[in-house]
Amino acid sequence: MSEWITPVVLEGRIVRLEPLTTAHAPDLFNAADPELFRFTPQMPQEWSITGFEREIAKVALLPDVVAFAIILKATNKAIGRTTYMDIRAPHRGVEIGRTWIGRAHHGTRVNPEIKLLMLQHAFERLTPTAIRVQLCTGGTNLHSQRAIAKLGAVREGVLRHTRIVPSGPEPDSPHMVRDTVFFSILADEWPAVKQRLLARLL
Repeated sequence: MSEWITPVVLEGRIVRLEPLTTAHAPDLFNAADPELFRFTPQMPQEWSITGFEREIAKVALLPDVVAFAIILKATNKAIGRTTYMDIRAPHRGVEIGRTWIGRAHHGTRVNPEIKLLMLQHAFERLTPTAIRVQLCTGGTNLHSQRAIAKLGAVREGVLRHTRIVPSGPEPDSPHMVRDTVFFSILADEWPAVKQRLLARLL
């Protein structure tokens, strides 16, 4: 567990981010569908509440990761997951990733508020504050690339053949080699990014 970034509740108007536990598994099972995981290896091995419980337990054991359930405040139900990952305290850097949101909430204010809460925590509340937050996605995941760019993050480039991932949403889908596209936001860029996000939440 990181001593720099620790589990915490981040409260917004639309969503609340709270530390992810296996108690969130039933809600996440109901919110998800296999197609959400087409571009990532994040899908549970078994498509069931138990499978989601096992996936949550696996994420909890990953080094340098702090995971959150995304709670829709209107229903008090979990509708997705996100994490701080690749936490590098000596270099004051962190990645926001392993994020998925139930399809019913795509294109809404949910994702902008999630990113606002997490970036604000990183750049304004940590001690010491972050100097870099990165976001990464697959080279073929154009939807995710557009969403990250819309935040105001700077596209840095592509690392070729960085991961082996499933080629489809089924657990037995053949695997493929993935390129990774890197974006980042630096501390001196955060004020402009923050205003951009706040404008999207009006």
